[in-house]
Amino acid sequence: MANTLVEIKHLAKSYTRGGQAVPVLYDITLDIARGDFISLMGPSGSGKSTLLNLIAGIDKPDSGILRIDGEDITKLSEGELADWRASNIGFIFQFYNLMPVLTAFENVELPLLLTNLSKSERRERVEMTLALVGLAERMEHYPNELSGGQQQRVAIARAIVTDPTILVCDEPTGDLDKQSAADVLAMLKQLNEEMGKTIIMVTHDAHAAEAARRLVHLEKGELIGDATSTAAH
Repeated sequence: MANTLVEIKHLAKSYTRGGQAVPVLYDITLDIARGDFISLMGPSGSGKSTLLNLIAGIDKPDSGILRIDGEDITKLSEGELADWRASNIGFIFQFYNLMPVLTAFENVELPLLLTNLSKSERRERVEMTLALVGLAERMEHYPNELSGGQQQRVAIARAIVTDPTILVCDEPTGDLDKQSAADVLAMLKQLNEEMGKTIIMVTHDAHAAEAARRLVHLEKGELIGDATSTAAH
């Protein structure tokens, strides 16, 4: 498919625990189109976070093919992978992972410090991105001065400020109250629909998963379901 962004073929991964290999993913084959919004669902231990980490280049598979935008990232060295992640992946975590000693502005600016942008270009990019997530008025606030929902919006701004190819979200609403969770999901849908961002989200919350266009179910390391969301746009 010309529009395929992520191409996964016969992917397998195991971890060693107590000297024994414990398989986590078996023979996963999956294509993700550019501009798609996918929810990876499944019970705890199903392998969904492991699959997300492989796609994000945080971990490497034992076997199989994992091509992103035509590049087999399993063949990259650790240094090449770090550069690839910085250019291609935006991360959104359950617990925000913000630096408490930095303001919202400084947290969002962090990934840009690795680029060739000038200070004024970084400021312009950060201000524009914080405005996009509705936090233009809070950019000088520290994380402990923001609500959980606002902290997650700062985390989203940090994830998108480098204009990554893919946003990977690991339980992005797992620590939020119902209204904040709805706001964050609405923002992810907006990033997908209006900015064309490809989003891969791990969640165990069926309601959160409905924000996606496509639901992919994993169980015991195997792909058991792949369907268009009933709330697909």
